[in-house]
Amino acid sequence: MEQQTSQRVGIENRNTAETKISLTLNLDGKGREAIHTGIGFFDHMLKGFAKHGFFDLTLDVQGDLEVDTHHTVEDTGIVLGRAIKHAAGDKQGIVRYGSMILPMDDALVLCSLDLCGRPYFAYDLHLDREKAGDMETETVREFFYAVSYGAEMNLHLRQLDGCNNHHIIEAAFKAFAKALDQATRYDQRIRGVLSTKGAL
Repeated sequence: MEQQTSQRVGIENRNTAETKISLTLNLDGKGREAIHTGIGFFDHMLKGFAKHGFFDLTLDVQGDLEVDTHHTVEDTGIVLGRAIKHAAGDKQGIVRYGSMILPMDDALVLCSLDLCGRPYFAYDLHLDREKAGDMETETVREFFYAVSYGAEMNLHLRQLDGCNNHHIIEAAFKAFAKALDQATRYDQRIRGVLSTKGAL
């Protein structure tokens, strides 16, 4: 099977009474980004995701931040997950699995995922502060949960070490980026999809 050269892009929009989101994701990008969610810390995490995964990501979010950051973060996860699913397309020729153990100073975070078409999420990060910057730390779990279900992927995040909440969260976003980059790569040895069932 020849390696696919056309870029894989997912374009998603979501408009509700709580958020208005426009997102474009290119899996075959160079790490370029234009991100505005209204939450500085969240922007920082998503910029790291784009940079370290070599994804081009354009994102504009208008959320009800006068309430808190929950709806903005969770709905962005839903939209990003759907964009990943659509950009990955029929998944023919891709590796499917990805994993990364990523260090960031004191923090060490494992991310492992499978683009299997079946959502499952396991989360084990220990965050002991209410906020990181202007973002509630409890929304980190909600974001990755929403991504896993929107993308229909099996996603595991586990903290192996660390005490600084900023470092732990950033390591999680970067580990996710590296694992997703790995899972969406092509392998010349794969014919069709990598599954004994013949379908994902």
